[in-house]
Amino acid sequence: MTSAMRKLSISVPPDVAERLEHESNASAYITQAVRDRMRLDALDAELAHQGIQITEQGVAEARARRAAVEADWSPERRNALCERARQHMLDTADQPGA
Repeated sequence: MTSAMRKLSISVPPDVAERLEHESNASAYITQAVRDRMRLDALDAELAHQGIQITEQGVAEARARRAAVEADWSPERRNALCERARQHMLDTADQPGA
């Protein structure tokens, strides 16, 4: 079953247009990017609903902690985890609501 589609005309900055020109299916690429953003917005809303406030300082501290942990990883571990994450993204890219 094919879901209904709507055709839109959008304006984007030159760097974004250049990136989209390299995609075989720009519509699918944009759709996935917007859905990813929608999931992040929903997560932010849920965290706020639960009373958890995300701040720039908190994000910076979390990134610093993550960088410290990752600094101890071997190149093999880093590559394996990157490949695992890449494969997960490929596996879930075509799943509705993923």
